[in-house]
Amino acid sequence: MRLHRLSITAFGPFGATQEVDFDALSSAGLFLLHGPTGAGKTSVLDAVCFALYGAVPGARQSPGASLRSDHAPPGLPTEVQLELTVGGRRLEVTRSPSQPRPKKRGEGFTMEKAQSRLRGYDPERGWHALSTSHQEIGEELTQLIGMSRDQFCQVVLLPQGDFARFLRADAEARGRLLGRLFDTRRFAAVEERLAELRRGAEAKVTAADERVLALAQRTAQAAGPAGVEAAPVTARPGEPGLAEAVLAWAAIARSTARERLDTAHAALAAAEGRQRAARRALEAERELARLQQRYAETLRRAEALEERRGEHDACQERLERARRADRVAPALELREEAERAYRAASDGLDRARSLLSPELRDAGADRLAELERTFQQELYALDAAREDEERSAGIDGERLRLNREARADDELIRDADAWLADWDTTHTALKERVDASQEAATRAEQLAGLLAPARRRLDAAHRRDALAADVRQAEDRLTGAREQELDARKSWLDLRERRLRGIAAELASGLVAGEPCTVCGSAEHPAPASPGDGHVDRATEERALAAQRSAEEARAHAEQQLGRVRERHAAAETEARGDDGHTSFAVAELQSLADRLADEHAEAHRLAAATNPAREALAAAEREHAERLERRQEAHGRMSARTAAREALDAEQARLAERIAAARGASASVAEHADRLTRRVARLADAATAVHAEQEAARRRKEADDRLSDAAFKAGFDTPEAAAATLLGAAGQRELQHRVDAWQAEAAAVADRRAERDAREAAERPAARPEAAESVHETAERLLREAASARAAARDRCAELDRLSEQAADEVRRLGPVRQEYERIARLAGLAAGTSADNERKMRLESYVLAARLEQVAAAATARLRRMSSGRYTLVHSDARTGGRRAGLGLHVVDAWTGGERDTATLSGGETFFASLALALGLADVVTEEAGGVRLDTLFIDEGFGSLDDQTLDEVLDVLDSLRERDRSVGIVSHVADLRRRIPARLEVVKERQGSSVRHRL
Repeated sequence: MRLHRLSITAFGPFGATQEVDFDALSSAGLFLLHGPTGAGKTSVLDAVCFALYGAVPGARQSPGASLRSDHAPPGLPTEVQLELTVGGRRLEVTRSPSQPRPKKRGEGFTMEKAQSRLRGYDPERGWHALSTSHQEIGEELTQLIGMSRDQFCQVVLLPQGDFARFLRADAEARGRLLGRLFDTRRFAAVEERLAELRRGAEAKVTAADERVLALAQRTAQAAGPAGVEAAPVTARPGEPGLAEAVLAWAAIARSTARERLDTAHAALAAAEGRQRAARRALEAERELARLQQRYAETLRRAEALEERRGEHDACQERLERARRADRVAPALELREEAERAYRAASDGLDRARSLLSPELRDAGADRLAELERTFQQELYALDAAREDEERSAGIDGERLRLNREARADDELIRDADAWLADWDTTHTALKERVDASQEAATRAEQLAGLLAPARRRLDAAHRRDALAADVRQAEDRLTGAREQELDARKSWLDLRERRLRGIAAELASGLVAGEPCTVCGSAEHPAPASPGDGHVDRATEERALAAQRSAEEARAHAEQQLGRVRERHAAAETEARGDDGHTSFAVAELQSLADRLADEHAEAHRLAAATNPAREALAAAEREHAERLERRQEAHGRMSARTAAREALDAEQARLAERIAAARGASASVAEHADRLTRRVARLADAATAVHAEQEAARRRKEADDRLSDAAFKAGFDTPEAAAATLLGAAGQRELQHRVDAWQAEAAAVADRRAERDAREAAERPAARPEAAESVHETAERLLREAASARAAARDRCAELDRLSEQAADEVRRLGPVRQEYERIARLAGLAAGTSADNERKMRLESYVLAARLEQVAAAATARLRRMSSGRYTLVHSDARTGGRRAGLGLHVVDAWTGGERDTATLSGGETFFASLALALGLADVVTEEAGGVRLDTLFIDEGFGSLDDQTLDEVLDVLDSLRERDRSVGIVSHVADLRRRIPARLEVVKERQGSSVRHRL
């Protein structure tokens, strides 16, 4: 990575825009960044870090701190712009922090959001925008640089004060710094993961132990307060022997519970015997009390029965009189029925006489019957006349029917004649329609054979035109690929030629003092060649060769694509030419041909579809022709028959008219005359019947009076009226009978109960005491329940203890693999964390990795420290433990003058400076290699030179000047005056009232 140009505007102490030309400063290889204290030397480096990462190093990016200069005018925005080359790309990054700006309207300020812009430079296109996203720009630059912000600030901006503290720091402080520079988070994550697994496994073991202890507590609860004298288990979760103690204690609890169950069985048997004896005594007392109470109740019922004897006798007498009156009831009902029949017959006779003529209202039954017979005979004589009248009406109906049929046949004959008149024309048209449909079917088959090839040619023409455009595009891609291949080949040949011209400098870069040259074999190299402007190294040539080969492959791929597209285009062209293989039509012509054939085919198909309907229409017309001829002939025959029938009906109707006129007399019709006679006969018959009914009802009423008087006398009643007054209904008699039966049943029951021997004997005994027997029985029941409950509790306790013991055994079996897994993970976690006895030096895994990195840093730093100290000092890594702390990150210095090894904290001020400088440069090399070998062409070293004497300062500057031999530029940040004389290329930061400014001294 090389810095080219830095522009700072309203940033830190710089109130206006300041330009830093790193290309001009780097041309000398070593340049000085100096100025008075507080002028802003470090702010220049902060601006570089802010441009690359959007933040400044360390504590200067504290919360609430502002990067905007207090000297800047309100309208000038804060902005940092850096131009650099990294990863073979020239970029320009511009960043502006969040800052207040004057409002465009009104007074006051508004907060402007932070902005970022990234541009790239292309020799052909010039500068072009790449992104304006903070996240995209940050990811792009971090990927190209290969380092985080902390690594960049430690490697490119070498802070000597930090490395002086690093030399004197303990292992923990060194670990924190190295952990930031070398991404060892994955090893720390491994430690944390193992610790997490250990905690998880420990939690599983503890949980399993707690479950076992919980089962032990539940076992103790199930055993009861008198189950086991000793406490179940005194061990805590995680302690060894817990599972075995729980299982042993559970076995003791089960044995004790079984002994208590046997005792409960014996107690229950004794309680059952006492309960049976108490129950028998209670039953005997209850039976004695029942019999005594039964005898006393019998005496009370006998007394009550004697008190109701008079009521019983009255009911008995009344019931007997009602039963005697029941023998008179049928005669009474017959008399009432005869009276009702006589009144009905008398009313019927009055209504029938009112319908007769006045002279017949007083006539007797014989007279009325004689008149009825006379009129009935006359009515019978009208039956033949009524039949003649009905036949005459039927003849009129038949004549109307014949007239309707005649009109229908006339209409049928006229319609048939009209239809048959056009038969020849209709028949010819239908036959022509059938012939045309058959011809259309033949034409449709021919057109179908032409339409499918026409459509295939149309589809092929579409593909041909589309593929023609693909051919042109493939040809354009092939032309571009060939041009790119020629350009890549020309670029590779040019670079190869330039490398060959500067091959001497490339060979000279591999020369080592004291070792023979690979070209001439000499061990001395007085004037090795140096690379000139535009030198090309091997890697550049190889990249150009790879680009040329990639372009060649792209060209071959384009040729293959063009060949495939041309083959498909030729196939489509052949198919579009048709059967002749010569004529090629355009898509529009083929589309027109296909549309025309499709329309003709559709029309022919439509006509052909009418073939069957046309044939069916012809057959139907022929059938209709035959049917109409037949119906016309039949109609003519029916007309002749109707003429003869009509003449016969006229003659018959004339004869009937004469007989009807003689029979109907003065009435309008025979039916009217017969209806009048029928009504007269019916009235006479009703009157005669009513006379007979009235006479019969009077006779039955007299007979009923005689039977009623006789029945009342026989039943013992003086008059029928007395018998009627004594009658009771069925409900009344049932009520009296129930009362009589109830008294008699109660008397029988009392007699039976007074005859009971056991009740009489029980009454003679002392009074029963069931309450005392009940109390004794309840006590026995309670004791039995308590014994049964105790026995059930003991049985349940044994079952529960068996179940809990089985669960405890299962938990112990499952705990075995979990405890083994925990012990294995705990050993690994302790080894990685440095707490295990197997880790002799108590070194954490991350410390172990950092120790390897520190060993590399010490080796890289020693190469420069020896030169700075004239071969006296060497930095070595130490993994010894000090003060009981963990080992791994110790750093010692070996003094060649004394041969002793001591801690770096014992170095003097000047020795500490060049040791820390050597350590910083070595760390930069290792971090660079760790980051993927990104080349760092610009370095900055901050302060510390004031503690060196002249000789040591010369040696340090020689070491820094050696960095320039590798085409690096080193910037020294210092205010030491002697460095201005030794380093001609300088960038001065001047502190002024209006803000700091920079000046180039070249």
